[in-house]
Amino acid sequence: MPPRARLPRLIDRIGPNGPYLALALTCLIGWGFKAHCGAGWTGAEQYTTGCYSDAVPFWGLRGLADGKVPYFQARMEYPVLTGALIWVEALATRLITGARADAADFLNVVVLGNAILAFTILEMIRNAGVSLARQYGWALAPPLVLYLGHNWDLLAATFAVAAMLAARRGDGVRATALAALGGAAKLFPVLMLPLLGLGALFAPGQGARRRITGAATLVVVAVVAWGAVNLPVAAVAFENWREFYAFSSERPGTAASVWELMAQFGWWVTDLPTRNLWSFLLFAAGAATIVAVGWRRHAAHPWLLFTPVLAWFLLTNKVWSPQFDLWLWPMLVLTGTRMRPMIVFLLGDVAAYFAEFWMFAGMEGASPSATNADLLAAAIVRGVAMLWLIHAAIRDPAPEWVGFSRSRDDATM
Repeated sequence: MPPRARLPRLIDRIGPNGPYLALALTCLIGWGFKAHCGAGWTGAEQYTTGCYSDAVPFWGLRGLADGKVPYFQARMEYPVLTGALIWVEALATRLITGARADAADFLNVVVLGNAILAFTILEMIRNAGVSLARQYGWALAPPLVLYLGHNWDLLAATFAVAAMLAARRGDGVRATALAALGGAAKLFPVLMLPLLGLGALFAPGQGARRRITGAATLVVVAVVAWGAVNLPVAAVAFENWREFYAFSSERPGTAASVWELMAQFGWWVTDLPTRNLWSFLLFAAGAATIVAVGWRRHAAHPWLLFTPVLAWFLLTNKVWSPQFDLWLWPMLVLTGTRMRPMIVFLLGDVAAYFAEFWMFAGMEGASPSATNADLLAAAIVRGVAMLWLIHAAIRDPAPEWVGFSRSRDDATM
């Protein structure tokens, strides 16, 4: 029996609760991957073994160990909802472990919090009627192993998944509110908002006045949802609140971004304002093209184009932190139509992760080490897979669970 035929039979034999067990195992491995070297890093082991986590430096450097409240008493370079999650997890750490709480304890709580979010995503996609194969695509996701304890981006990913599923149910108001709240955790979910607005503005079977009113309503919902959690903090602690936005604008780039790799090899060296401008122009032009071309097939459900738009955003953005791949993977699990580029993407993600951190290890004279050439090779593999996925998202019918005809590779997805 060929492997493609054995997979569905194996899934059926394990039963419908198999994804829960698989996700529990993945989370356990993800915890071990980050927690095995604790918080007392020596000899660059946080780079050589992959156990680096933002939670460890944050515990001391952002006042969490002292019980300070982000924004109001300490600086925080994350949006408000992520800052709130960090504060809640720090509070839980001190309540659980008491005065002896340290960065390693905080890391464990962060992993637990992200595991809860991972199970929340699984429960949402199960309730949406997504196939078992796709559920396993999330439950056994390598990005969860790499990033479950890396930082807090899974919160925004959870909002993005919830927004997409609300849009699938035809609840544009809820989808808009969820995407806007996701933007208060990390900005990328706001990329869904124009698609929701366009869907309302060009809704079939409705008069012009009703369509305009519907789109305007979604604009108001987005502003109110985002403002409800941001304005109270901005009003009291504006400088700390704005740090995320200022930091994003002033940040030159990260090692795995296209812009930084081109600069390292002397292909295109630019100053920061030029990089910011071209990054925006390329993203805007590419996103407009994706929507214009994809509209012919997905006009009834334009929110499906969030996946290729997000992929293009990652490719053109000046910053590509390792955990950004965790933004895209749940969207691919939901909307991906071709397994091969998804597998190539995962291989590129793992390779880019270790190439980047081993490059940092080499800078400190540790081994194993890597070079910019190694990182470039991994980034090319990942980038080619993402372009392939963008093409497929525009060209292929939606997956069966959305309500359209089955796409050619969905039998194994």
